[in-house]
Amino acid sequence: MRPDSQFDLQLDFLTISSAAPRVWIDDRPWQFILSGGIASIAENRHPGRRRHASCERRIELFLYLLYTFPIRNMLVYSAAQAADKKTYGTGTIFQPAQGVSMKSVKKTEDNTMLQKRRTLLTGGLVAGLAATALPSELLAKDSKAAGLALDRAKWGTRNHQQLQALLARNGNSSAGYNPKRRPYAVFDWDNTSIMNDTEEALLMYQINTLSFKLSPQEMGAIIRQNVPAGPFAADFKNAAGKAVDLEAICSDIDDDYQYLYDNYEKLNGSRKLEEIRETAQFQDFRAKLYYLYEAVNETYGVNVGYPWVIYFFTNMSVAEVQQLAEASNDHNLGLGLVKTKYTSPAAQPGQAGIVSVTHFHGIRLCTEIATLMDALQQSGIDVYVSSASLEDVVAVFATTPKYGYNVKREHVLGLRLETANGVFVNRYKAGWPLNWGPGKTEVIKKELVAAKGYGPVFVAGDSDGDYDMLRDFADTQLGMIVNRMKKGKIGDLSKLAADQIPAKSPRFLLQGRNELTGNWMPSEASIKYGKTGETLLG
Repeated sequence: MRPDSQFDLQLDFLTISSAAPRVWIDDRPWQFILSGGIASIAENRHPGRRRHASCERRIELFLYLLYTFPIRNMLVYSAAQAADKKTYGTGTIFQPAQGVSMKSVKKTEDNTMLQKRRTLLTGGLVAGLAATALPSELLAKDSKAAGLALDRAKWGTRNHQQLQALLARNGNSSAGYNPKRRPYAVFDWDNTSIMNDTEEALLMYQINTLSFKLSPQEMGAIIRQNVPAGPFAADFKNAAGKAVDLEAICSDIDDDYQYLYDNYEKLNGSRKLEEIRETAQFQDFRAKLYYLYEAVNETYGVNVGYPWVIYFFTNMSVAEVQQLAEASNDHNLGLGLVKTKYTSPAAQPGQAGIVSVTHFHGIRLCTEIATLMDALQQSGIDVYVSSASLEDVVAVFATTPKYGYNVKREHVLGLRLETANGVFVNRYKAGWPLNWGPGKTEVIKKELVAAKGYGPVFVAGDSDGDYDMLRDFADTQLGMIVNRMKKGKIGDLSKLAADQIPAKSPRFLLQGRNELTGNWMPSEASIKYGKTGETLLG
């Protein structure tokens, strides 16, 4: 039973209401507790207070009512007895009857069933049982018998139903499940499994902390690497309305980085970061380097821009990059979701002039994706991540237990760099596809379909970079789009998902999100950052 369950049941001695996660027995409150997916109840009473003589019987009836609820399982115990330094049956797992409506429950219950409940309670069948031990042992039996329940959270109602059905059809509770032919699901990472972009957050963190292992000459080579000469797109004019070209902006960055390199204590100088960050050279460097990242991607596309941004890890080991990524993750999880405009200093125009760029600060975890990944894996369905960020960066987020996703390292697929002498070099991995758009399909075919012989049963994404993998595999039963109200190819697919909302068996789902909070919404519509109303399509 979840605290957000929608019901309101009243008997002469018992009230359960969805208005608050609390029940009342004999006019005394008992509190719902949820831990590790297991609901339990604890009586809110003072340790020295005695229970009503009739409460024992009432508790037994209440436990039977719990048994009839259409839930997966429940651990029931008495905190009152624990407070008295006693045990009350030490806890009991109840596997609910299927298809029983709460409205059919009456006060006059079958005495035989009540006796069975009494036997369970007083027999100490699960002595010393801890909630943390339940999923791996006791819940596995239940999930195989009735299918694993997906946490309701903020899923759109219909989406939750469709995903629950997907688990039932393909998981290890289904009659046709073959452990030697395990189904699998593929998730995009940035703006699908989390709110906002890991790689972009890391670039800004890298700039703000000057976490580079590059000489001025190496920095100058990387910012020009594989970027065509000439002016950027019209949207990237400077404050004077003039076009900005590659060499002008790179020349300014060269001058800024030389100053920072000569002065910052962790590069080749002696001054503290706090002092350096107050200089015009740092503020110019931050605005113009991030401006260059945006200008390269918008003007020349991700085939140029996505490899370009990961070249800033040159001369770092995998461990150093992962430590930097974790620090960036933790920092950004603590920030508010705020779009900040950075403008280069008027006193430092350089060759490019004054330029401005906006960065969306902050990252949010997605509970719904994390619990879906967990439900899939407990159901015998493997989980993979396919990202257009550096694979080793995404792996920190996807595999580190404190973030809650618990994906296997070998199941994370992303962009790759060549290495030499134990460190990254500014060269994309030879023979490895750019893991974006058609490249995601190519990598899935190369790494997964070639080994397994079949495609993913479920795919989740949010952008044009996920369009191909969402639709390219005949084995995919459901493709879910996190609704960012975008145009382009993913916009077309989002419209198709919206058109399929009335369908009994849709091919695509659309899941809403509130960009103001980073939380999902229990609908297909989303709220855009800076707006207040819900919107279904862009």
